[in-house]
Amino acid sequence: MNFNGRHVVITGASTGIGRATAARIASAGGRVTLIARRADLLEAAARELGEGARWAAADVGDKAQLIAALDAAVAQNGIIDGLFLNAGIGGNFCAVEDYPDDVFDAVMTVNLTSVFWAIAHVLPAMKARRGGAILVTGSLASERGMPMNAAYVASKHAVLGLSRAVANEGAAFGVRSNCVIPGLIDTPMLDGLPPGAADQMARAVPLGHTGTADELAQVAAFLLSDAASHVTGQALAVDGGMLGTMRV
Repeated sequence: MNFNGRHVVITGASTGIGRATAARIASAGGRVTLIARRADLLEAAARELGEGARWAAADVGDKAQLIAALDAAVAQNGIIDGLFLNAGIGGNFCAVEDYPDDVFDAVMTVNLTSVFWAIAHVLPAMKARRGGAILVTGSLASERGMPMNAAYVASKHAVLGLSRAVANEGAAFGVRSNCVIPGLIDTPMLDGLPPGAADQMARAVPLGHTGTADELAQVAAFLLSDAASHVTGQALAVDGGMLGTMRV
């Protein structure tokens, strides 16, 4: 995978999957712009990644902040060749009838609406120059109706559909759109699972272990690169075999 001359913008980039993917792309010669809420973590990450790394602090759930960060990315690092929309939140774990309205709305805003905002802002320029790659982070919950987390499941089902709609609209312009499906990956989001849930899920992974952020990042970088030039509209699971072999 060669990212020489390419600029990739990554949300949720200060830790975990986003940070690991930024490192993969930078090591392959690309320029990266990191977007997340915490400026201190972004600045430290960009410093480690080197000359081609820039950052812009933003809460993706705030449209004005998100658009300003995307515009800053172009101003700092040039046109956006790849857009990896990775930021997300988990929400509450409770029955549907007990799920708070405000939490449901917040999860949908960050996990789905912010992805729509970002794509709608960046896609016209990609269409105009007839090329670009968009990648969205989905979840096992994009493919399975998991219990006790209605907002997260709804948002992740929806974001997969959005990614596929964009793939259809973008294809005639050489713009690709895909969804990467993390399984159980060792990231800070695991800390939000109910006690014991992560260990129980890890025992159910056919490959026998929790995945790493770098294992996911390798696939994300592939989908953003020209090595995946004939891949669009796909949901690619990096899950140790969970979706393909068992009920989740």
